[in-house]
Amino acid sequence: MIRKATRDDIPRVEAGYLEHLRHEQTHTAYTVWKEGVYPTAQTALDALAEGTLYVMDVDCEAMPSVIADRKQPEAYRDVAWEREADPAKVLVIHLLCVPPSQAGKGVGSSIVRFLIGEARALGYQTVRLDTGGQNVPAASLYRKLGFRLAGTGSFAVGGKIAHANHLFFEYPL
Repeated sequence: MIRKATRDDIPRVEAGYLEHLRHEQTHTAYTVWKEGVYPTAQTALDALAEGTLYVMDVDCEAMPSVIADRKQPEAYRDVAWEREADPAKVLVIHLLCVPPSQAGKGVGSSIVRFLIGEARALGYQTVRLDTGGQNVPAASLYRKLGFRLAGTGSFAVGGKIAHANHLFFEYPL
């Protein structure tokens, strides 16, 4: 089940972040995330306070999570989006984190499909997101789910980590 997070979920969300970050230290690193910088428990707490943190219930210490809101980062202004949309009708997916222990089980697909369904039900016009160009698994997932590449450019991941090779995707509703 995918649902809005509660305060009790934060330790498991953070465990998901840490599992992912530590996995990337010894395996291929697909993100530019940095332990202690982004994402952190505070990242999850801030989203929880805004009501934008979602989790997937799994029987595991590390919980899959995502942040979804209407906040389009500044870099989105430079993207030639396919769909002109009222900013209040754009759902933006941020920080989809599937802990490695949950990888390959359809978790990421389920979470993104859930958010597309929520956006559609709420009358949104489009769903947007971004990922690093080196994040082949994420880019493949988004393409498989029907997202279209709208552009490339520079981006500050989490507002903290500069990244030059970024991909911007859109799913018009």
